Amino acid sequence: MTSPERALKIGLVSISDRASSGVYQDQGIPALQDWLRTALISPFACVTRLIADERAQIEAALCELVDVARCDLVLTTGGTGPARRDVTPEATLAVATREMPGFGEQMRQISLAFVPTAILSRQVGVLREIEGHAALILNLPGQPKAIKETLEGLRDEQGKTRVPGIFAAVPYCIDLIGGPYAETRPEVCAAFRPKSAQRPAAVQQQQQ
Repeated sequence: MTSPERALKIGLVSISDRASSGVYQDQGIPALQDWLRTALISPFACVTRLIADERAQIEAALCELVDVARCDLVLTTGGTGPARRDVTPEATLAVATREMPGFGEQMRQISLAFVPTAILSRQVGVLREIEGHAALILNLPGQPKAIKETLEGLRDEQGKTRVPGIFAAVPYCIDLIGGPYAETRPEVCAAFRPKSAQRPAAVQQQQQ
């Protein structure tokens, strides 16, 4: 019998001056946790960080989550606009070994379905690779509604996907960088893999 594969490890980073100082309660991390519980079938564990809009703090948190905590995926929320305090993309690019521009392009495409100011978003996706370990790092919007739309995508009135969410590509990306096999609930966000990368249902059941 195949030994169980380890659970997907996900770092969640909420970046907000006011939430980190206690002015108001953070909404980013709870929104991410709720969506992941809804979308993922495979077991996963989350490591969370709530920090201020300080580039050094953001870089340190991302490095710690990948290098020390060994997260396979890191999702950030907040700090991606054009304001002077919005430095999440700069911090993310500073710790990256490779950029994944398609994620940022698709996030803006989703948001443009709602507001023309989506072009002001500077969200990026990158890989950080160190000492035989790699992680995908994605910058997400700050609002819970926008987080859900970005991850899940947009559907028409009949429930058919109109604009794919970015999470559809995340499990296969994690496969390619050496992380654990993760599967999603298709009614929430169907993970896409080429047929050659899909596991038979029997194999998946043995590993659960």
